[in-house]
Amino acid sequence: MVRAVVTSILYSLNLLLWGTLILLGGIVRLAIPPRRRRWIILFLAWLADRWVEGNDRITDMMIPTRWEIEHVDGVNRNGRYLVLSNHISSLDILAIFRAFHGRSAFVRFFLKSELIWFPILGLACWGLEFPFMKRHKPEYLAKHPEKRGQDLETTRRAARRYAKIPVTILNFAEGTRFSERKRDQQQSPYRHLLRPRAGGVSFVLASMGDYLDAIIDLTVIYPGHQLTMWDFLCGRVPHIIVRARRIEVPPEFLDKAVTEPGPVRDRFKGWLDQLWKEKDELIERTVNEATISAA
Repeated sequence: MVRAVVTSILYSLNLLLWGTLILLGGIVRLAIPPRRRRWIILFLAWLADRWVEGNDRITDMMIPTRWEIEHVDGVNRNGRYLVLSNHISSLDILAIFRAFHGRSAFVRFFLKSELIWFPILGLACWGLEFPFMKRHKPEYLAKHPEKRGQDLETTRRAARRYAKIPVTILNFAEGTRFSERKRDQQQSPYRHLLRPRAGGVSFVLASMGDYLDAIIDLTVIYPGHQLTMWDFLCGRVPHIIVRARRIEVPPEFLDKAVTEPGPVRDRFKGWLDQLWKEKDELIERTVNEATISAA
């Protein structure tokens, strides 16, 4: 309990320091003509890397978790990458930042627009040019069809910005965190995963496919452990595994057609389902190996 409280305070102070500096830098960015903003964006990303570095040091000092991270060869800080990951816990973000820190450009991901008002963190993400998405329910879109396509346009705007800077884009294809209840409600064919959603991934591929240096399949695994952030802070998650591999995407999926109903989108869904099947098998195999090793 004491460990968790102290660690939370240290994380919060680290966020307050670097998040405030990033927010102030984001305000300065507004006063700079768009064509000259590249340097300030890169500087803000450098500040964000210092935040990640601080989190890693706090974790190593306070939490006895053993990390097993498999990296992808050829990834560098000047590249542009799309990372497709499963999503289990709020702890995933900490694990993924740790996996890519010092190896690639700062990781960014799509956020719900409401999160921009989250104290310090939301506005810091705004300063770092995270894309904020407005998620509309089907009922709302039925009444306001003019709102359709907003997410694609947001992705395209992000793509135009990211074409000028190194970036690592994280996409949680399942759209929400895994739980057995959600899996059963979805009738998911996977044991450890929810069904992947093609929409978000297809938007990124259609908008940024020409800019990407690689696409990385990332799998976060907590073998046999509880998954809440509080469990982690209390030191009750002794082992975290992160597996990564470079994957090839058929060229036809880098076209706008992948975002629209039709045969290309259908084939893309099949490709994504196969990727998730392989990911599910990897999790099952890794969990079994970790269980045998711990016995």
